[in-house]
Amino acid sequence: MNEIIGGVVIGIGLLFDLFGCVGLVRLPDIYTRLQAATKCVTLGTCLILIGSAIITAVNPTGVKALICMAFVLVTSPTAAHAIARGAYKAGVALDKSTVVDLYQEAGPVGHSTSEDEN
Repeated sequence: MNEIIGGVVIGIGLLFDLFGCVGLVRLPDIYTRLQAATKCVTLGTCLILIGSAIITAVNPTGVKALICMAFVLVTSPTAAHAIARGAYKAGVALDKSTVVDLYQEAGPVGHSTSEDEN
């Protein structure tokens, strides 16, 4: 029974990874591509690891899968944020269909005001 449940969870994870890859190809700029990569691929990879842990049950392989899942959950959004902020500071333009640029409305990037420090 664990093999069936694990297989279904892995299949759902593969679908999320596929949707994330399609988003990387289809979306217009780096910022929206990072969103697809971060959200879909992080969820897909975590589901694959959970499915692996379900199949292997409580043994070293299942524990390693859960540790890897925690690592992916911490590092993937952090890396995507760093890449997006670096791209914005480097002047990579947003797509022309972008409606709101909250960084531009907040003022110069990289400069904090006294209100931000409090």
